[in-house]
Amino acid sequence: MKIKKWVRILHRDIGYLSVGLIIVYGISGIAVNHVGEWNPNYIITKDTTNISTLNDSLLTNEIMTTHVLDQLNITDSATSSFRNGETSIQIFFERKTITADVKSGVAEIETVKDRRVFRETNFLHLNNPKKVWTYVADLFAVALIFLSITGMFMIKGKNGITGRGKYLVTISVLIPLVFLIIYF
Repeated sequence: MKIKKWVRILHRDIGYLSVGLIIVYGISGIAVNHVGEWNPNYIITKDTTNISTLNDSLLTNEIMTTHVLDQLNITDSATSSFRNGETSIQIFFERKTITADVKSGVAEIETVKDRRVFRETNFLHLNNPKKVWTYVADLFAVALIFLSITGMFMIKGKNGITGRGKYLVTISVLIPLVFLIIYF
């Protein structure tokens, strides 16, 4: 009788303590599941615009960079540039890249912004902090195992593990097994 009481108390309290982490891992899990369809960490926008052309045959990186930045009215300091063709240059900034061809007069501006909430939850879910966070994540995994096992025995009778619960638990075990058989 005393063990059941402690299991229920621990199940309840560990469940309450797990709410924040469950939300973090749930949000990040959904985001990471769809990584092929979108970037869960960043919003990347690309805009194409026209600039005046240069027909100089002696184009230097400095001339091309100055021309592109003047044409686009950009006063930010570039971190670096890369000439990827005779008349094409890429100019890099902290959160922006400009790719311009001064002969055709076409410039593409790619801007990167953080995707709030998703980026932070992914940071934790993918264990980027390492160190102490690894132990927090491991403890959370143990807590989930404990909650799963003790949760099966919380309800008695026809709705418990000896009733319909055994079918639901069987289904919950079969789902990952079926997918492992199909995909592994």
